[in-house]
Order: sequence, then C-alpha cells, then structure tokens
Amino acid sequence: MEDQNQRRYKKRKMRKGRVFLTVLLLLVLAVGFYGYSQYKAGLKLAGDAKPSGEVEDFVPDEKDGETVNYLLLGIDTRGEEQSRSDTMMLVSWQKKTDEIKLVSFMRDIYADIPDYGHYKLNTAYYLGGVQLAKDTITQMFDVPIHHYALIDFKSFESLIDIMAPDGVEMDVEKDMSAHIGVNLTQGQHKLNGQELLGYARFRHDAEGDFGRVARQQKVIEALKNELLSVGNTKNLPKLVGAAQGYVTTDVTSKDQLKTVLSMAVSGVDVTKMTIPAEGTYSDQRVSGLGLVLAIDQETNKQLLRDFLEGK
Repeated sequence: MEDQNQRRYKKRKMRKGRVFLTVLLLLVLAVGFYGYSQYKAGLKLAGDAKPSGEVEDFVPDEKDGETVNYLLLGIDTRGEEQSRSDTMMLVSWQKKTDEIKLVSFMRDIYADIPDYGHYKLNTAYYLGGVQLAKDTITQMFDVPIHHYALIDFKSFESLIDIMAPDGVEMDVEKDMSAHIGVNLTQGQHKLNGQELLGYARFRHDAEGDFGRVARQQKVIEALKNELLSVGNTKNLPKLVGAAQGYVTTDVTSKDQLKTVLSMAVSGVDVTKMTIPAEGTYSDQRVSGLGLVLAIDQETNKQLLRDFLEGK
C-alpha cells in the first residue's frame, strides 16, 4: 500500500513538473515572439530613413579591451546630400568601472582637417563623412575611436517617441522658443521627440553654443536613464529595430542590444566634459570662416587624456 502511494506521489510530482516546464517554455516563446514582432515593427516603422553613410569605409582604432569609444554625430540634412555635423560627441564606456564618460566637441573649434587644411571642426563631416570627422578628432586629441553612430535630427525625434512614448523627463531651465520650432516653458516637463530636440538645440541666449552643448549632455544622460529603466524594457526590441532604419552605425543590432542589456544589469554613471575646456581657448575671426574657437591643442589633449583615464 505504501509503495502504491509513493508511486502516485511521484506521478503527480512528475505531472506538475511537466506542466511547469510547458508553461515556462510557452512563456519563453511568447516573450521571444513579442520581442521579435516588436523588432520587426520597429524596422517597418523606420523604413530606410537613415542618413547616407558607408559603414564599410569606417576604419576603427584598435581596442584595449577595457574601454570602448563611440563617436556620435548628429546632423541636420534638411533634404541636402551634404551637411555639417551639428553635434559631435565621444561616448567612452569604461567597462571595468561601469562608467560612461561623455565628451562634447564644440563645432566651431579651429581644426586642422587632414588633406584639407584649416576649417571649423564641424566641416570635417561635410568634406569627408564619418571617417574624416573621426580622423580629425583622433589626430587633434590623440583619442582612439572604435565605433560610430550617425543620426539625422528628424530621425532622432522619431526614436525618442519610440523609446519614451510618454515623453522624457527634463528640467527646462528657462523659457525657450527662438529658432527651435517649439515653445518650451521653464519647469519640469515630459518632452516628446520634437520638444527634446528643440531643447537640445537652443542656443539663443547669453551662453550661446556652450549652453547648447551643456543641454545636449543633459539630454544624453536623461536618455541613458530612460533607456536603462525597468519600465522601458518592453520598448527595447522595437527601439533596436527602428534604430536599424534611423541610425547609420558600424555596430550590429545584436551588439547594440547586448551592450544596452550589459549596461542595464551593471548600472552606469555618467561624467561629462566639454572640449575646449574653460580658459584654454580664445575667440578669433578668420577670413571666410567667421568667428572660430582658437584652442590650446596640447592642453586640451592632456585634459582629455586625464579625464578619460580618471585622473
């Protein structure tokens, strides 16, 4: 009698185990199907809106294993085939310390562009695309660049609305409206893609371009927090899918998702820097270019190296 009860108990236990495994398998399949369907929806939504760029022509610098540097370029094509880079940032992911170091390069830096001579730094992209922008920054500041991402501002708006359908929380420090296409009022607001872009581009105040760069850095940090938030997990597959159509990059969709998930698990801190640093430049008027930033290149090179190395 006891053996019979034990056999019945074992059978019930086995049935429960099979039911649990079946339910678990169905859940995994459902999550996988949802993720894939959202990824495809993102691809379809974006179409092929990405700015033109020859991914195969990009020559990355050698990695050291501990640091991955991304060059982020934001452009405003307005239907033109060529444009200058309105935004130039270096995003340095320090894997060992789980830290992101964000460096903004002012677009009016008086730069020696390889094979072309002296122009404003944002002209490098106009003259030779991503590779020339990368070569110019690497040559001037002796910083390796391993990957790049290029996005047009209209695509930026669309990606923000996919990432954060309810808007991105931002502290708008003053009323803003001049030449940004939106009216923003001072205070804490949830900004949609168009509003967030307008906030990042505003520069018609006493701070000028330096204020604009500071706001761009605030936007990047806010997006990092939004991207890595628990509530945003469901939007990631669609976002990665849309990024394939909106962003030109040498990073594969698989690596994009893997990097984001890695950051989400570990958590990352963001520290920021602007080149040129305060007190290391002067305004200079150059014939044909207008007002430029004449920088102390060696000092800025050393300050950047110290910043990235955590000194």
